[in-house]
Amino acid sequence: MTTPPFAAPTERELAIVGAQLGRPARGVVGIAARCICGNPTVVATSPRLPDGSPFPTFYYLTHPAATATMSELEATHVMAELQELLVDADVSAGYARAHDAYLADRARYGHVPEVAGISAGGMPTRVKCLHALAGHALAAGAGVNPIGDLALERSRWSATVCECEVPGNAT
Repeated sequence: MTTPPFAAPTERELAIVGAQLGRPARGVVGIAARCICGNPTVVATSPRLPDGSPFPTFYYLTHPAATATMSELEATHVMAELQELLVDADVSAGYARAHDAYLADRARYGHVPEVAGISAGGMPTRVKCLHALAGHALAAGAGVNPIGDLALERSRWSATVCECEVPGNAT
């Protein structure tokens, strides 16, 4: 399991993230999860971007294949199915703990009043963005974010198979 604080990203890592996103990376404080080949899959982002904008999404999914599969799940209404699971007290409690863990991780990189108490992906009461929830699950490790874990289980993408299409791919 990866937890903050993260080592500062290298220029090479930032270049790979920029290629993954199709734009320069902003506010990256570390690589929170990696592809099996070593390339970034999830970045940890400062709660305040260099331009001063608040940014609540601490764990940001960057891997193109992973983001594509989360988009596919969202398009097929999997979010609604996962939302229904929150009526279960155990799932709901686990999701609330994930929210608290997310906030604690982000707090290590600063307090931003504009996003205080806001995590990502709809936590702790809604399922809003599978990209954010999967990013958290990958960064924090299995068992921390139950909805993120389920989204990853439902996806066609696997963290154990390299699908990188950016410079630095070791496969």
